[in-house]
Amino acid sequence: MVTPPAPSATLSASARVYAALKRDILDGRAAGGSFVTEGELAAATGVSRTPVREALLRLEVEGLVRLYPKKGALVVAVSADEARDVLEARLVIEEWAAGAMWRRRAEAIPELEELVGAMRAARAADDMSAFVEHDRLFHEVIVAAAGNSVLTRTYQGLRDRQLTIVATQLRMSPARLDRALRGHAELLTLLEGGTKAGFVRATRSHVESALARLQGQR
Repeated sequence: MVTPPAPSATLSASARVYAALKRDILDGRAAGGSFVTEGELAAATGVSRTPVREALLRLEVEGLVRLYPKKGALVVAVSADEARDVLEARLVIEEWAAGAMWRRRAEAIPELEELVGAMRAARAADDMSAFVEHDRLFHEVIVAAAGNSVLTRTYQGLRDRQLTIVATQLRMSPARLDRALRGHAELLTLLEGGTKAGFVRATRSHVESALARLQGQR
């Protein structure tokens, strides 16, 4: 069942449906391979079927659903190959960024501290959606601090699939949430008082762990 969106006076009906379903896809509540009907979406969001269809068309263009006219949509699962490709791209970009941003780390640390705190709060509240979003933002801050606008845009382009992959992995075990939180806290500690080489190694290990978990699921 799609989670009803928060009330908004500024979003159109179509945008509300789009935002609600996309949020559920990205945080894993609408799992890959599941089917959502137009009627279900209309009832959950309190709109007619016309804006539902408009929202589904937007999501189909983004590759998140496969549309079945007048019926609904199939949530497109992230294949093992796609997940591997995304994580390998992350590994290349993040390892480079960890070294490149080192001299600017003092500028990034306050925001990273806030994000680790937000992750702790989301974990305590069992808010998976917020946890995954702050997880992604933590890494995005590091990449942006490296100062390469082309790689930053490339990294941001991986956003949706990153969120889906991370949410899928973390939902498999509550212990993984705790490991993820410890991993981010370790990266922050290394930025604050470690060495550049240690931070680069830890960054690589952090993403390699996600790759290893993916391979273990195959």
